Amino acid sequence: MALSFQPLQAALGKSVKLTLTCGVFQGVLQHVSPGRDLLLHAVELLDEPDSQKRTAVLSECTSAVKENKGADMETAQGGLGSSPCVSPERQLRALNNLNMNSLPGKEEEEKVEYTVVNCFQEKFGPAVLHLKQQGVISVVGEGVTLCRNGKLSWLQMATKSHIFLFDIFLLGPQAFRNGLRTVLEDKNILKVMHDCRWISNCLFHQYNVLLDNVFDTQVADVLQFSVATGGFFPHSTCTLQECLMQHLKIPSKWKILMKHEQQMALENPDRWFLRPFPSSLLQVLALKAMYLLLLHSSLMDNFMADLRAVVHAYLSTSQNGSEDHLGSIKPTCMELPKELRQLADIQKLRREKAVKEYRISEDGLLIRPVIELNERNPQRDETH
Repeated sequence: MALSFQPLQAALGKSVKLTLTCGVFQGVLQHVSPGRDLLLHAVELLDEPDSQKRTAVLSECTSAVKENKGADMETAQGGLGSSPCVSPERQLRALNNLNMNSLPGKEEEEKVEYTVVNCFQEKFGPAVLHLKQQGVISVVGEGVTLCRNGKLSWLQMATKSHIFLFDIFLLGPQAFRNGLRTVLEDKNILKVMHDCRWISNCLFHQYNVLLDNVFDTQVADVLQFSVATGGFFPHSTCTLQECLMQHLKIPSKWKILMKHEQQMALENPDRWFLRPFPSSLLQVLALKAMYLLLLHSSLMDNFMADLRAVVHAYLSTSQNGSEDHLGSIKPTCMELPKELRQLADIQKLRREKAVKEYRISEDGLLIRPVIELNERNPQRDETH
């Protein structure tokens, strides 16, 4: 039986039992939204459908449940109808399947400071205020099938001094109405992202957020490759992990963490809805946001290399060249200087070198060698 919002509110703070066709669960009711979405604390599996008793306690865990006709939640005052949008048994299974022992040991981990924002008290307001004061931030989205029909679980944003992990699964759409939308739409804040198509599709159709002023590192990587090869384009784009490995040479310990995180995302999408989220994976979320900001700086340095070289040639000619060199040129002359003409020769040499180093596809694109990363995600249905 579906009950109204008020009776559910009356059960806040009480131990409740949720009986589903898939099992019996018990936890403390912490939050009820007007749409009757429920948050349970310290969820415990009491009984499975096959009547084989098994108790698995999720200590300090928050479980999200949603109304369903086939469920029966009981308190001392009576029954309440509900069922999970991410069912408790799926959360238990996700936690049990999370092979944390396979992650690098504590001795290999270098702690990255970050702030988890999962409620609107205390941290949310200062985090948004800090982001609004920035000129450049990185933005990463994590979830299942990130598009208009997907589910966004985490939104990571990094600045030069802070990393914020916004728990969208718990905060909900209100997070964007309370300030994140303003940040993401601000024309004066450069948002560094990787393959912004998917997260943009999700943000626009689910949260009415129209991204603006985006620096896409996947696009920048392709353009940088074209410059480096004299005008050729690669046959494929790179994932964020591949770009980080190629341009930043990230430490092997972080490479291992990211590979495990990606593999678990492919094998177990339900893990995005585990609360609390494993600290080792929170580290990976923070790392992606931090490294994405550094990737932007690295790519910009690459783009500026030719410019710096020509300017250096300008300075060298004017300072060390013969007196007659500049004397024969009128200040108003717009003829292309020889220093700039040399760029064409440089591009020609790069092109000849690229033809020797790369195989060429039937479409005339250069086939980049495979970057040493075991877990690729060609369908981009987990992380971007």
